[in-house]
Amino acid sequence: MSAQDPIRLREFRASDLEALLRLIHDTIDVSYSPAYPVRAIQFFKDFHSETNILERHQKGEILILEKDGKPIGTGSLVGSDILGVFVHSRFQHQGYGKGIMKELEKRAALNAVGEVVLSVSLPSKRFYESLGYEITGSHSIDVGGSQRLDYWEARKRLR
Repeated sequence: MSAQDPIRLREFRASDLEALLRLIHDTIDVSYSPAYPVRAIQFFKDFHSETNILERHQKGEILILEKDGKPIGTGSLVGSDILGVFVHSRFQHQGYGKGIMKELEKRAALNAVGEVVLSVSLPSKRFYESLGYEITGSHSIDVGGSQRLDYWEARKRLR
């Protein structure tokens, strides 16, 4: 994110809610559909609902990565938990997700958090491992209809 780049990282405002929800749900549709069944996709969308986004905002902080006034990425920090990190599919693999993660980790460290934890989806495992996250467990949720949602738990010690 250079000075001439029209992309900026800022804190969430309540007026961002609708656009942020659309960004998250669109990204889930595009990025998770090849890896997860339909019911798991809906589970992710329910987990990243308006209510849950607002709760993260009240209990922690949400960052918005925006281009031309529209959100293209996001991530949340609640205590030692990093949640809801998404980058629009058109902007993935350009370093924006890494930038969001570095800022969330920096803010956690400033809050005297020594270790952050997060849940890792199937499509994002390599990304988090490349950032130094250690997979500490695997989980599976039965989402009905003989479908399941598989994911990992990961953590990273902060300096």
